[in-house]
Amino acid sequence: MTVAAERETARVEAFSDGVFAIAITLLVLEFKVPRLGHAASGAQLWDSLRDLWPSLVAFVGSFAAILIMWINHHGLFRMVQRVDTPFLYVNGLMLMLVSFVPFPTAVLAEYLGHEGEGMAAAFYCGTFVLVSLTFQLWWWTVNRRRLLHAHVSAASVARVTRSYRLGFAVYVAAAILAFWSAAAGLGLCIGLWLYWARLSYRAEA
Repeated sequence: MTVAAERETARVEAFSDGVFAIAITLLVLEFKVPRLGHAASGAQLWDSLRDLWPSLVAFVGSFAAILIMWINHHGLFRMVQRVDTPFLYVNGLMLMLVSFVPFPTAVLAEYLGHEGEGMAAAFYCGTFVLVSLTFQLWWWTVNRRRLLHAHVSAASVARVTRSYRLGFAVYVAAAILAFWSAAAGLGLCIGLWLYWARLSYRAEA
């Protein structure tokens, strides 16, 4: 890799890291301080804090999802030797979907445990269907345009490809299942995130 190519790759990864950091930080804005007045008792405040459990569930889930996506994105970048203009647009599209995640997170937090939670969970899982598609497009682009290091093995390429196909199928199933059971749809997403948390991407020497 030339110095110029290495510098360009580092710039793109740094920019991407910034978007991931902003997206994951915005998740905490879903928490609202209970406005009970200074005359409220400790028990009343505790009850109000306890009512925030949907926000906590949505926050923890999305924080974990974005964190795992960032770790995988970082691992994939270790396989990338250089970048070009089409890749930059595809990477930007993927980042746009990542930065959108706080919105379905807020929707899920608002309706979880209430009427309409199935639709909210389906919308939430459906967002990750689109995120998954952009990751697949990202991976297809780096392979199609031969942007990977020459020493990345065919086995590594096949392993990443299989994992993304699996992820897309699981997200689609989760979005459909969520219409009938929000808990089941979200549980399927969590299972996928645990799988990806254990998946190690590395450029093999």
